[in-house]
Amino acid sequence: MTLRKFSNVPATSLEEAAAVLAKAGGKASAIAGGTDLLGALKDKIHAESPEILVDLKTIPKLSFVAENKRGLRIGALTTLQDIVTHPSVREKYGILSEAARSVASPQIRNMGTLGGNICQEPRCWYYRSPDDTFHCLRKGGDRCSALLGENRYHSIYGGVRVALPGCTDACPGSVEIAAYMSRIRQGDLDGAAEILLANNPIPAITGRVCPHFCESNCYRSGVDDAVSIQNVERVIGDYVLENAARFMAPPRRQLKKKVAVIGAGPAGLSAAFYLRKAGYRVTVFDKMPEAGGMLTYGIPAYRLAKDVVQRLVRALEGMGIEFKLSAAVGKRGRTFKDLHRDFDFIFAATGAWKHRGLDMEKADLLTSGLDFLISIGLGEKPPTGKKVLVIGGGNVAVDVAVNARHLGVKNVTMVCLESRDTMPAFPEEIEQALDEGVKIMPSWGPHRLLEKDGAITGMEFVECTSVFDEEGRFNPGFNLSKKKTLKADQVILAIGQATDLSFINEKIKTERGLIVIDEATQKTDLKGVFAGGDVATGPASVIQAVAAGRKAAQSIARVKPVSHLFQDKVLDMDARSQERSGRTKDITQLDDIQAEAARCANCGCVAVNASDLAPALVALDARIKTTRRNLKAEEFFCAEIMKTTVLEQGELVKEVEIPAPKKPRRQGYLKFRIRNSIDFPILSLAYAFRDDEGVIKDARVVLGAAAPTPLRLRAVEKVLEGKQAGEETAAAAGDTAVQETQALSRNKFKVQIVRALLRKMLLESQG
Repeated sequence: MTLRKFSNVPATSLEEAAAVLAKAGGKASAIAGGTDLLGALKDKIHAESPEILVDLKTIPKLSFVAENKRGLRIGALTTLQDIVTHPSVREKYGILSEAARSVASPQIRNMGTLGGNICQEPRCWYYRSPDDTFHCLRKGGDRCSALLGENRYHSIYGGVRVALPGCTDACPGSVEIAAYMSRIRQGDLDGAAEILLANNPIPAITGRVCPHFCESNCYRSGVDDAVSIQNVERVIGDYVLENAARFMAPPRRQLKKKVAVIGAGPAGLSAAFYLRKAGYRVTVFDKMPEAGGMLTYGIPAYRLAKDVVQRLVRALEGMGIEFKLSAAVGKRGRTFKDLHRDFDFIFAATGAWKHRGLDMEKADLLTSGLDFLISIGLGEKPPTGKKVLVIGGGNVAVDVAVNARHLGVKNVTMVCLESRDTMPAFPEEIEQALDEGVKIMPSWGPHRLLEKDGAITGMEFVECTSVFDEEGRFNPGFNLSKKKTLKADQVILAIGQATDLSFINEKIKTERGLIVIDEATQKTDLKGVFAGGDVATGPASVIQAVAAGRKAAQSIARVKPVSHLFQDKVLDMDARSQERSGRTKDITQLDDIQAEAARCANCGCVAVNASDLAPALVALDARIKTTRRNLKAEEFFCAEIMKTTVLEQGELVKEVEIPAPKKPRRQGYLKFRIRNSIDFPILSLAYAFRDDEGVIKDARVVLGAAAPTPLRLRAVEKVLEGKQAGEETAAAAGDTAVQETQALSRNKFKVQIVRALLRKMLLESQG
C-alpha cells in the first residue's frame, strides 16, 4: 500500500485543529480513529489526497461520558466500545449502546469514535471506487451512477440534489429542466411553466430551434435514449402562449423607471420580458418591420413558423411592452445619445446582421447568405440559379442550402473548410440538409471564382488541411496542389456574421467589432448601458442570447435568480424512470409530455447515510455541539458535495448532548445486514416512545440507510400516537412508511424490510 506524502499535525486543542483545517482550505483532513479515512486514502477514492492530516487523538479531554440531571454528554473522541460498555448509556440510553454495539468488528469499535461515526463519508461503491473511477455526483461529477446502475443498497426514499443535473449544467440558459419535469409528473403544468419561464421566456421558440445541449448531457443518453427535452419544452411553450394572459400578465406594480431595448431579437425580447415583469416601463426599438430579429428573418419557416414568433410578440405587448418597429436607432429617428438621455437604462441587443465577405477577385458577384434568408423572411422570393454553391459549414449555410432546394433549385452543394465531423452546424440540421438532397463537400476552401462576361460559371477549390492553428486560432491551411472545380451559376456566401455598431454615437468600449461587457452583469463601461447577445459575443445560439437578456434584466432590476432545483429535500422519481425505454413518439399533447417526463430520473445522489449512531441520536432528540454552534441531530446530517453533515471547513464536533428522558420510554435499535462482518446497515431503525398503560405516546421513529440522511418517519409517528402495539398497528405503520418510498430498480426488497422492522419494533414492545 502506498500513500501520498502528507504533513502530520498533532493538535493540542480543538481550536488549533480548527485553525489548521480552516487555513488549509480543503487541503487538510482531520483524523481520529482513522477507520474511515485510512481506507479512503488507501484506495485513493478522491481525485486529490489531503496534504495535511490533523491528528485529533492528541487532544486531551475529548473522550468522556458524563451524566447529570439534564442528561448525558459524550465527547467526540469517545470510542464506540466505551459507549457500548458505559453503564449509564446502557441503562438509560440503550439504543445508543445498541447502535454502537452493532458496529460488528471489535477492532472498529475499539478505534472508531463517536465523532468519526457520525461524520463518515458515504458508503456507496461508486463513491468509494478505487482511484476515483467514477468521480460521482457526490464528489462534484456529472452523474450518480447508482441511480440507474447497481443500487441494491441505496436510498428507497428518493435522492437529494447535491449538484446541478447534467441537463441544466449543459444548458447555456441554466434552465431548471429536472425541476419542471417534476412538476409535469405531478400534473402541475402551471408550476412547470413558471419554472421554465423563470429562465427562458420564449420556450415555444427554443422548443423548436434550440440545439438542446441538455439532451447530449442527459443521464439517460448513456442508458437508452435521452429524455426528449426539446419536445417537452415545445409543448409547455405552446401551453404558455395559449394561456398568455395568465403567464405573461402585466406587472401588479409599475415603476417610473424606463428602459430602452435596442433590438427585438431573442436577447432583446428576453430582457424586455424580465424587465417588464419587474415593473419597468419597457420600449423595444427595432429597424425591421416585424419584431423577432433573426427569429423572424434568419430562421426559415420550416424550422420556426412565423406565427409562433408573432404570438409571442403579442403576448409581450399584452404585458405592456411597447414595440417601435421600422425604427432604426441613429437613422432618421432617435439616436443612441437621445435614448441615453430619455431612458434610465439601455440594453443593446442589435445582433449580427452583416455578412462576412471573401477577399478574392470578383467577390461582388457572390450572394450574401444572410441577405438571402432575410429576403425570404420578408416574404420575397430571392433570385436563384440552376446550380447553386453555398460556401460555409454552419447553421446559416445549411438554412440557405435547404431554402434554395425549397425554392426549386435541383442542384445545391455546400462546400466548407471543416471536415464532415467538425462542421459547426448542428448534426440534426446537417442530416436534414442531406435528406433534402443537398450535397456536402467538406474540407475544401474557395480559391478562385470563375466567371464569363460578369456572370458566375463556377468556382475552383483547394483542399483544406487544417482550419485552426496550434494555438486554436482560425488560420486555415491548404494543399494548393490538390484542386477541384465545380460548375455553378450562383455562389451564396454564408461564412459568418458581423455586427454593425454604427448606431452608437457615444463613447463605448468595443473590441474586434463587439461591445465589451462584464459577462456576469452584461454592463458596458457606459453608465446605465448594458449589452448582450450576438452584439457582445458574436453569433451564438438562441438560448445563449436569452440568457444574456435575462442577466441584463436581473442586473438592471437588481433581482437575484431563484433556484427551484435545491428546494426539495427529497427528490421525487417516477418508477418508469428506472425502466429501459425509448423516447415517447409524436409528442404533441400534454398527455404525451407526462409520459416523457416520467422517464426523467430527476438526477440526484441516492447514496444513503450509513452511520449506525445517526438514527439513534435523532430518535433520542440529541444535540451536537461543534466548535461553532449547537445543533439538533436532525439538523446536523445533510447530503452535499463531499459532505454528509453541515460542518463547514474548520468546524469540528466537540460533544453530543442527550436530554434526560422525562418519563420512562421504550426504545430500541434494529439493524438489518447481510452478515455480521459487515459493519454498516442495509437498513436500521431506531425508536423511542412512551408506553402509557399500553398506549403509545410521543413516538420518535427514525430509519437509517434508507435515505441520503437519517429519515424520521413523522407520518408513522402520527399513526402510532394513541394506538396499542400489535399486528394491526404494525400493518398500519408499515403501510404508511412505504407510501412515500421510491424504490430503485434493484432495491425494492428494502421496502419490505421497512415493514418488517416496524413490525418487529411493535411486537417487541408488547413484551
